[in-house]
Amino acid sequence: MDLSGARVLLTGATGGLGQAIAKALHARGALVLLSGRRAELLESVRAELGERAEVLAADLADRDAVAALPGRAGQVDVLVHNAGLPGSGRLESFTPEQIDRVLDVNLRAGIMLTLALLPAMTERRHGHLVYVSSMSGKVPTVRASVYGATKYGLRGFAGGLRDDLHGSGIGVSTIFPGPIQGGGMWDEAGIELPRWVPTKSPQDVGAAVVKAVEGNRPEIAVADPGQRMAAVLENVSVRAGAWLRRRLPVEELADRTAAAQVDKR
Repeated sequence: MDLSGARVLLTGATGGLGQAIAKALHARGALVLLSGRRAELLESVRAELGERAEVLAADLADRDAVAALPGRAGQVDVLVHNAGLPGSGRLESFTPEQIDRVLDVNLRAGIMLTLALLPAMTERRHGHLVYVSSMSGKVPTVRASVYGATKYGLRGFAGGLRDDLHGSGIGVSTIFPGPIQGGGMWDEAGIELPRWVPTKSPQDVGAAVVKAVEGNRPEIAVADPGQRMAAVLENVSVRAGAWLRRRLPVEELADRTAAAQVDKR
């Protein structure tokens, strides 16, 4: 799909990944509809992009705001559902309300926005739907059962939807970032990743979103070869994947991350 002149609704546009995605789409000629909770930050991103950018502030934890967003956006050629909450920590550390909020923002909002936008795309036989998942949506991650549930859910939703829409003129893609340094949840929580953790940049994620839309790619992993191989191993043998993960020194890092992100729930 040609992004030049396309109207793209981007959720989670104020974070490090969201801003990188916005810039990548804008550079390809798209008009980017920037959505997120923090209106003042959205205005800052819009000002940096200049022309072909609009602000649509919305809190995706508010179901009424989610329902109203497609109407406010008008015609949407591409949806990029990038909004997400960390959802890290042991399950018993969450309240039911916190679990609902992570599920609503990370998973439900993407499904409901798709439900609202799909009829017009189907009528036009033109459009693309992108869901920013995580490598935690391919490989289980310690202290991330709730977060992983939403990211696995996005992968399952997108995969089934892509099959449903085969031949319709509408593409569906899922992006799987691994650890990102220089923007994103780690940086927002003030967590500097150890040297032994391979990382990618927000710009790598932005480039992957563009590649997915323009090439109608079903899935793109933004991760180093070792992380991608771990996902392959997980598909071949869940037991072997678990054996490998439990030999990596990740629990202390996971505990620190969960503690730093608890106020983001």
